[in-house]
Amino acid sequence: MSDLNGKRVFITGSGQGIGAAIAELAIARGASVIISDIDTELAAETAARLGAAGTANADVTDEGSITSAIQSAIEQLGGLDVLVNNAGIEVASPLLLQSTESFDQIFAVNVRGTFLGMKAAAPALVASGGNIVNIASIAGIGGSPLLGSYCATKAAVIQLTRVAAVEMRAQGVRVNAVCPGFADTSMVDRLRPDFEAATQVPFSDLVAQKQGRLGTPEDIAEVALFLASDRASWVTGSAYVLDGGLTASLV
Repeated sequence: MSDLNGKRVFITGSGQGIGAAIAELAIARGASVIISDIDTELAAETAARLGAAGTANADVTDEGSITSAIQSAIEQLGGLDVLVNNAGIEVASPLLLQSTESFDQIFAVNVRGTFLGMKAAAPALVASGGNIVNIASIAGIGGSPLLGSYCATKAAVIQLTRVAAVEMRAQGVRVNAVCPGFADTSMVDRLRPDFEAATQVPFSDLVAQKQGRLGTPEDIAEVALFLASDRASWVTGSAYVLDGGLTASLV
Protein backbone atom coordinates (compact mmCIF):
# COMPACT_ATOMS: atom_id res chain seq x y z
CA MET A 1 0.00 0.00 0.00
CA SER A 2 1.15 3.53 -0.74
CA ASP A 3 -1.76 5.50 0.68
CA LEU A 4 0.63 7.94 2.34
CA ASN A 5 2.74 8.49 -0.76
CA GLY A 6 4.22 11.99 -0.67
CA LYS A 7 2.80 12.87 2.75
CA ARG A 8 5.10 14.89 5.03
CA VAL A 9 4.88 13.63 8.60
CA PHE A 10 6.23 14.81 11.96
CA ILE A 11 5.95 12.43 14.94
CA THR A 12 6.77 13.36 18.52
CA GLY A 13 8.27 10.73 20.82
CA SER A 14 9.19 8.60 17.83
CA GLY A 15 12.60 7.36 18.94
CA GLN A 16 11.07 4.09 20.08
CA GLY A 17 7.86 2.20 20.81
CA ILE A 18 4.58 3.28 19.25
CA GLY A 19 6.06 6.42 17.71
CA ALA A 20 8.80 4.46 15.96
CA ALA A 21 6.27 1.90 14.72
CA ILE A 22 4.14 4.69 13.24
CA ALA A 23 7.22 6.17 11.60
CA GLU A 24 8.32 2.83 10.15
CA LEU A 25 4.92 2.06 8.64
CA ALA A 26 4.50 5.60 7.31
CA ILE A 27 7.86 5.38 5.53
CA ALA A 28 6.92 1.97 4.11
CA ARG A 29 3.75 3.55 2.70
CA GLY A 30 5.52 6.38 0.94
CA ALA A 31 5.67 9.18 3.49
CA SER A 32 8.61 11.42 4.30
CA VAL A 33 8.98 11.33 8.07
CA ILE A 34 10.80 13.49 10.59
CA ILE A 35 11.67 11.68 13.81
CA SER A 36 11.44 13.73 16.99
CA ASP A 37 12.35 12.71 20.53
CA ILE A 38 13.72 14.28 23.69
CA ASP A 39 16.53 11.69 23.44
CA THR A 40 18.52 13.06 20.50
CA GLU A 41 20.85 10.06 20.22
CA LEU A 42 17.95 7.62 20.13
CA ALA A 43 16.19 9.76 17.52
CA ALA A 44 19.28 9.76 15.29
CA GLU A 45 19.63 5.98 15.58
CA THR A 46 15.97 5.40 14.78
CA ALA A 47 16.01 7.82 11.84
CA ALA A 48 19.04 6.07 10.37
CA ARG A 49 17.55 2.61 10.89
CA LEU A 50 14.21 3.50 9.31
CA GLY A 51 15.51 5.71 6.52
CA ALA A 52 13.64 8.75 7.79
CA ALA A 53 13.96 12.14 6.13
CA GLY A 54 15.63 13.61 9.20
CA THR A 55 15.24 14.52 12.86
CA ALA A 56 13.94 17.57 14.69
CA ASN A 57 14.13 16.91 18.40
CA ALA A 58 12.05 18.60 21.07
CA ASP A 59 11.02 18.76 24.67
CA VAL A 60 7.27 18.87 24.05
CA THR A 61 6.63 20.67 27.34
CA ASP A 62 8.63 23.69 26.15
CA GLU A 63 6.83 25.91 23.63
CA GLY A 64 10.01 27.26 22.08
CA SER A 65 11.47 23.78 21.71
CA ILE A 66 8.47 22.16 20.02
CA THR A 67 7.83 25.22 17.84
CA SER A 68 11.45 25.20 16.64
CA ALA A 69 11.31 21.45 15.98
CA ILE A 70 8.15 21.70 13.89
CA GLN A 71 9.57 24.64 11.96
CA SER A 72 12.72 22.61 11.30
CA ALA A 73 10.58 19.71 10.07
CA ILE A 74 8.66 22.03 7.75
CA GLU A 75 11.93 23.36 6.34
CA GLN A 76 13.35 19.87 5.84
CA LEU A 77 10.18 18.53 4.22
CA GLY A 78 9.00 21.61 2.37
CA GLY A 79 5.76 21.68 4.32
CA LEU A 80 3.73 19.46 6.64
CA ASP A 81 0.75 17.19 6.03
CA VAL A 82 0.50 15.14 9.22
CA LEU A 83 1.32 15.79 12.88
CA VAL A 84 1.29 12.79 15.21
CA ASN A 85 1.35 13.80 18.87
CA ASN A 86 2.71 10.60 20.39
CA ALA A 87 5.08 11.73 23.16
CA GLY A 88 3.78 10.75 26.58
CA ILE A 89 4.70 9.47 30.02
CA GLU A 90 2.97 7.41 32.71
CA VAL A 91 2.89 7.58 36.49
CA ALA A 92 1.72 4.59 38.55
CA SER A 93 0.47 5.77 41.93
CA PRO A 94 -2.68 5.79 44.05
CA LEU A 95 -4.15 9.12 43.01
CA LEU A 96 -4.22 10.87 46.36
CA LEU A 97 -0.75 9.65 47.27
CA GLN A 98 0.82 11.00 44.09
CA SER A 99 3.23 13.87 44.48
CA THR A 100 2.15 17.24 43.18
CA GLU A 101 5.39 17.43 41.19
CA SER A 102 4.71 14.20 39.28
CA PHE A 103 1.08 15.25 38.74
CA ASP A 104 2.25 18.48 37.17
CA GLN A 105 4.87 16.67 35.08
CA ILE A 106 2.47 14.18 33.51
CA PHE A 107 0.09 17.00 32.58
CA ALA A 108 2.99 18.99 31.13
CA VAL A 109 4.03 16.16 28.81
CA ASN A 110 0.72 14.54 27.90
CA VAL A 111 -1.61 17.54 27.75
CA ARG A 112 0.51 20.66 27.37
CA GLY A 113 2.73 18.80 24.88
CA THR A 114 -0.26 17.83 22.73
CA PHE A 115 -1.66 21.37 22.86
CA LEU A 116 1.69 22.97 21.96
CA GLY A 117 2.24 20.55 19.09
CA MET A 118 -1.15 21.30 17.57
CA LYS A 119 -0.69 25.03 18.07
CA ALA A 120 2.73 25.10 16.41
CA ALA A 121 1.76 22.90 13.47
CA ALA A 122 -1.63 24.48 12.73
CA PRO A 123 -0.55 27.12 10.15
CA ALA A 124 1.36 24.58 8.05
CA LEU A 125 -1.50 22.06 8.26
CA VAL A 126 -4.02 24.69 7.18
CA ALA A 127 -1.79 25.48 4.20
CA SER A 128 -1.59 21.83 3.15
CA GLY A 129 -5.07 20.68 4.15
CA GLY A 130 -3.39 18.27 6.52
CA ASN A 131 -4.40 16.51 9.69
CA ILE A 132 -3.47 15.67 13.27
CA VAL A 133 -3.46 12.30 15.03
CA ASN A 134 -3.21 12.40 18.82
CA ILE A 135 -2.24 9.25 20.69
CA ALA A 136 -4.62 9.02 23.64
CA SER A 137 -5.64 5.85 25.52
CA ILE A 138 -8.64 3.91 26.76
CA ALA A 139 -7.48 5.33 30.11
CA GLY A 140 -9.09 8.53 28.87
CA ILE A 141 -12.45 6.76 28.60
CA GLY A 142 -12.58 4.81 31.88
CA GLY A 143 -10.85 4.89 35.23
CA SER A 144 -8.09 2.56 36.37
CA PRO A 145 -6.47 2.05 39.76
CA LEU A 146 -2.95 3.50 39.95
CA LEU A 147 -3.45 5.55 36.79
CA GLY A 148 -5.59 8.43 38.01
CA SER A 149 -3.49 11.27 36.65
CA TYR A 150 -2.69 9.35 33.46
CA CYS A 151 -6.43 8.77 32.91
CA ALA A 152 -7.08 12.47 33.42
CA THR A 153 -4.42 13.48 30.89
CA LYS A 154 -5.70 11.12 28.23
CA ALA A 155 -9.27 12.28 28.76
CA ALA A 156 -7.94 15.80 28.22
CA VAL A 157 -6.23 14.72 24.99
CA ILE A 158 -9.52 13.28 23.71
CA GLN A 159 -11.33 16.53 24.51
CA LEU A 160 -8.60 18.67 22.93
CA THR A 161 -8.97 16.48 19.84
CA ARG A 162 -12.71 17.00 19.65
CA VAL A 163 -12.59 20.76 20.11
CA ALA A 164 -9.70 21.21 17.66
CA ALA A 165 -11.57 19.10 15.09
CA VAL A 166 -14.65 21.30 15.31
CA GLU A 167 -12.70 24.54 15.27
CA MET A 168 -10.43 23.54 12.35
CA ARG A 169 -12.99 21.79 10.17
CA ALA A 170 -13.78 24.92 8.15
CA GLN A 171 -10.06 25.32 7.45
CA GLY A 172 -9.83 21.81 6.02
CA VAL A 173 -7.82 20.24 8.87
CA ARG A 174 -8.93 16.94 10.40
CA VAL A 175 -8.07 16.00 14.02
CA ASN A 176 -8.50 12.52 15.46
CA ALA A 177 -7.27 10.43 18.38
CA VAL A 178 -6.27 6.81 18.85
CA CYS A 179 -7.10 5.12 22.16
CA PRO A 180 -5.12 1.91 22.66
CA GLY A 181 -5.56 -0.59 25.46
CA PHE A 182 -2.64 -2.43 26.99
CA ALA A 183 0.08 -2.83 24.37
CA ASP A 184 3.47 -4.52 24.22
CA THR A 185 5.54 -1.44 25.04
CA SER A 186 8.15 -0.46 27.60
CA MET A 187 5.53 1.71 29.32
CA VAL A 188 3.27 -1.28 29.94
CA ASP A 189 6.27 -3.36 31.03
CA ARG A 190 6.97 -0.79 33.71
CA LEU A 191 3.35 -0.99 34.93
CA ARG A 192 3.20 -4.79 35.26
CA PRO A 193 4.54 -5.12 38.83
CA ASP A 194 2.31 -2.35 40.15
CA PHE A 195 -0.83 -3.82 38.56
CA GLU A 196 -0.03 -7.31 39.84
CA ALA A 197 0.49 -5.95 43.37
CA ALA A 198 -2.77 -3.98 43.22
CA THR A 199 -4.95 -6.72 41.69
CA GLN A 200 -3.24 -9.86 43.02
CA VAL A 201 -3.65 -11.28 39.51
CA PRO A 202 -0.81 -12.10 37.10
CA PHE A 203 -0.71 -9.34 34.50
CA SER A 204 -0.79 -11.84 31.61
CA ASP A 205 -4.00 -13.36 33.01
CA LEU A 206 -5.56 -9.92 33.39
CA VAL A 207 -4.76 -9.05 29.78
CA ALA A 208 -6.02 -12.40 28.46
CA GLN A 209 -9.31 -12.02 30.32
CA LYS A 210 -9.95 -8.38 29.49
CA GLN A 211 -8.63 -7.89 25.95
CA GLY A 212 -7.48 -11.29 24.63
CA ARG A 213 -3.86 -10.30 24.06
CA LEU A 214 -1.51 -7.38 24.28
CA GLY A 215 -1.78 -5.00 21.40
CA THR A 216 1.33 -4.33 19.35
CA PRO A 217 2.82 -1.00 18.32
CA GLU A 218 2.04 -2.09 14.75
CA ASP A 219 -1.67 -2.50 15.60
CA ILE A 220 -1.71 1.09 16.78
CA ALA A 221 0.32 2.34 13.82
CA GLU A 222 -2.19 0.84 11.37
CA VAL A 223 -5.09 2.82 12.81
CA ALA A 224 -3.08 6.01 13.34
CA LEU A 225 -2.01 5.99 9.70
CA PHE A 226 -5.47 5.16 8.43
CA LEU A 227 -6.62 8.34 10.19
CA ALA A 228 -3.66 10.23 8.70
CA SER A 229 -4.44 9.04 5.18
CA ASP A 230 -6.88 10.38 2.62
CA ARG A 231 -8.96 7.21 3.12
CA ALA A 232 -10.21 8.87 6.32
CA SER A 233 -11.18 12.11 4.56
CA TRP A 234 -14.59 12.25 6.32
CA VAL A 235 -13.27 11.26 9.76
CA THR A 236 -12.63 14.04 12.23
CA GLY A 237 -13.22 14.54 15.94
CA SER A 238 -13.13 10.78 16.51
CA ALA A 239 -11.41 8.77 19.25
CA TYR A 240 -10.75 5.30 17.84
CA VAL A 241 -10.63 2.53 20.46
CA LEU A 242 -8.17 -0.35 19.98
CA ASP A 243 -8.47 -2.69 22.96
CA GLY A 244 -9.58 -6.18 21.94
CA GLY A 245 -13.02 -5.53 23.45
CA LEU A 246 -11.87 -4.43 26.93
CA THR A 247 -14.10 -1.36 27.10
CA ALA A 248 -17.01 -3.20 25.47
CA SER A 249 -17.33 -5.81 28.23
CA LEU A 250 -18.95 -5.49 31.64
CA VAL A 251 -17.40 -8.75 32.94
